[in-house]
Amino acid sequence: MSPFKQTLRELNAQKGKIAASVGRKTPKRVNRWFKWLSPGLFVKRWLLISLSGVFLTSFGLAIWVKLTPVNRFLEFVSQALETIARLVPNSVSGPLAVLLGVFLLFWGQSRTVETITEALQPDASEELVDRLRAHRRLHRGPKIVAIGGGTGLSTLLRGLKQYSSNITAIVTVADDGGSSGRLRREMGILPPGDIRNCIAALADEEKLLTELFQYRFHAGDGLSGHSFGNLFISAMTEITGDLEQAIDASAKVLAIRGKVLPATLTDVSLWAKLADGRIIEGESKITEAMGQIRQIGCHPADPVALPAALAAIKEADYIIIGPGSLYTSIIPNLLVPAIRQALAQVTVPRVYVCNIMTQPGETDNYSVADHIRAIEKVCEERIFDAVLAQRTAPSPQSLQLYAQEHSHPVFLDREEVGKMGYRIVLANVMAEDEVTAKVSHDPQRLARVLWRWYAKK
Repeated sequence: MSPFKQTLRELNAQKGKIAASVGRKTPKRVNRWFKWLSPGLFVKRWLLISLSGVFLTSFGLAIWVKLTPVNRFLEFVSQALETIARLVPNSVSGPLAVLLGVFLLFWGQSRTVETITEALQPDASEELVDRLRAHRRLHRGPKIVAIGGGTGLSTLLRGLKQYSSNITAIVTVADDGGSSGRLRREMGILPPGDIRNCIAALADEEKLLTELFQYRFHAGDGLSGHSFGNLFISAMTEITGDLEQAIDASAKVLAIRGKVLPATLTDVSLWAKLADGRIIEGESKITEAMGQIRQIGCHPADPVALPAALAAIKEADYIIIGPGSLYTSIIPNLLVPAIRQALAQVTVPRVYVCNIMTQPGETDNYSVADHIRAIEKVCEERIFDAVLAQRTAPSPQSLQLYAQEHSHPVFLDREEVGKMGYRIVLANVMAEDEVTAKVSHDPQRLARVLWRWYAKK
């Protein structure tokens, strides 16, 4: 093969690569353009209104100046068109002008969108239009209230935020152990731990924020053992004056989807009466006592509910209670009289998410019906209509691991739950760690099952 033909072949091959590259990029850009015109973004209506404004402004100016400049402009355009028609046939000049106009419009709008996207999302992995579409979809989602605490509630929120941004998490503030307990005693603030977990779960950058908020200092006088998230919320509480404003300010700074509210701003402490007659004071000591709980309450006996929490319950479209530790995460919220009364009065779908495993020192040998009875004993009224239970048991490895800790799967006594008048939602919502064999609720599975149950209502 001659050097000329070899060079020509290489040029043709390179040309083919360029054409293929352009072919790949052009549909993507065109697709991005048409995405902005998709239903739900309201772009079409505002574009139409803008064009109407341009037309009316031009029409008004023409009337104002008695059409003199307009007539001159039209005469100029007419002469220009006649000149072009003499040089280039109408069948050629017309389509060329249309194509040029469409190209300039398309190119100008594309560059405008790209400029805005680069300014708002310089390092974003998704298109701005996709983000706006997701925002619109989530904004139209139902008003969901999730009640609980601990890791169970934050796990639920991670999944729920994919279906709605109108989420309100109502969180217990009875924690008195660990970093939260120290801050509570030393600074006189309400414990921020469970609130911290929920804020991190509802954030867009959940993974990074969770790692940051969960980071614990391992050295330093006074810092050792504290988590960054607890210190952050404590600092915001000092700056704003109370926990509610601190949470609201934190939510704005971190751009979370939804709201996080304490059940009460009262400084409450839990107590429990055990089967052996002991009375245990303090949330962290109740589980450590390793006794069978007969009665649970708090000091003061009737804490005042946060008005925003009551409003969220009354305006809710869907209420989810749990998952979480029965006596130290779920029931503390229900010890607030106005909270349990509001839950009993609403008529929207209400579901309780039962734990997968029993908790040593708290729910030893409890069945699903036992969990429900414990809640009924506190509330004295029905506050949910259905209970979600895990369908399948964990692996033998997990069962063996948990048995060593005196924990077992929560047994679903279907007939007993049915007699109590509750509907049963049975599904596989469990995640099992392949390394540690620990089980927990899977955020995505749990949210999907709860969403489908709600959608059927």
